[in-house]
Amino acid sequence: MSNELIEAARPKPKSAASEQQGKTPAGPPSIVFGVAFTAAIAGFAFALRTIPAISFLSPLILAIVIGMAWRNVIGVPDSMGPGIRFALRRLLRLGIVLLGFQLTVSQVLSVGGTGMAIIAFGLVTTFLFTIWLGRLLGVDAKLAELIAAGTSICGASAVVAANAVTRASDEDAAYGVACVTVFGSVAMFVYPLLPDLLSISPQAYGLWAGASIHEVAQVVAAAFQNGSVSGEQATIAKLSRVMMLAPMIIVLGLLAHSPAPGESRFRGVQIPWFVLAFVAVVGINSVIALPTAAKDGIALVTVFLLSVALAAMGLETNISKLRAKGFRPLLLGFIASVFISAVTLALILCMET
Repeated sequence: MSNELIEAARPKPKSAASEQQGKTPAGPPSIVFGVAFTAAIAGFAFALRTIPAISFLSPLILAIVIGMAWRNVIGVPDSMGPGIRFALRRLLRLGIVLLGFQLTVSQVLSVGGTGMAIIAFGLVTTFLFTIWLGRLLGVDAKLAELIAAGTSICGASAVVAANAVTRASDEDAAYGVACVTVFGSVAMFVYPLLPDLLSISPQAYGLWAGASIHEVAQVVAAAFQNGSVSGEQATIAKLSRVMMLAPMIIVLGLLAHSPAPGESRFRGVQIPWFVLAFVAVVGINSVIALPTAAKDGIALVTVFLLSVALAAMGLETNISKLRAKGFRPLLLGFIASVFISAVTLALILCMET
């Protein structure tokens, strides 16, 4: 047999991200292996947080870093692909739905009209500014939208939720997560140095941290260093900001929809089921008082599911493709982070005077 025939008969390798088109959909056994692997990575991420030097990082961030390292150093067998994709899509959506149990309408109202106006204004202007600046810098539109979502709403969770409707590449989503992680972590260390310099009250500092820092864990770490008053105010402000995840996903769905000539942009747009479920869960949580133990358990499950999804994203991410995107998206993330910080601080200082 000739060498050419041998090469033709030899199976071609596929990446973990490749879709198996034209084949029978993967059944439960093939899904289980990939899901179990991503769950193991998420569990390892939780364990790593017991190390003091990295305890400030959320399991979501650690999970995606571990997943990326595994994919690009060791490699992922094709048999894991169906389960990895299941975790990245289905378990992610379930985690976002459960996130609603951390929010109530009364929490949002407790921020007050002025506080909510500051949060909303900072969010909307940052989102629009980031998309505009992305075009100016020549950043891919979908990647700019992910960075805008993560910076203006709630970090990594917003990036992966936005990716569900923008259908950007896994590398785009990973880059977006990296941006909000890096600059949110910088803010977590810098913000506690500023209250005395800016001469703002603990309540104002808490509102500023909650309205501008990306991740919930980063907000809590930065705000409680200035005392419990700042910490509690920041947590409520941040959760109120997370509430705006649902309308943001709907807006991104509209932007991603390409109507036929002469057709309304709203026609044919499908609101993702997990967004409606998220809103419904917030409503349920607002009228039914769950026991503290139950809420704590749901919060833990929520973080774990999101960590599993981020581990899957890491396992689907090719670092060489990340490097190919260059420096401009990182610059976009930096400027967007400075923008939301400056805008919300300016409004809060005006409120204080």
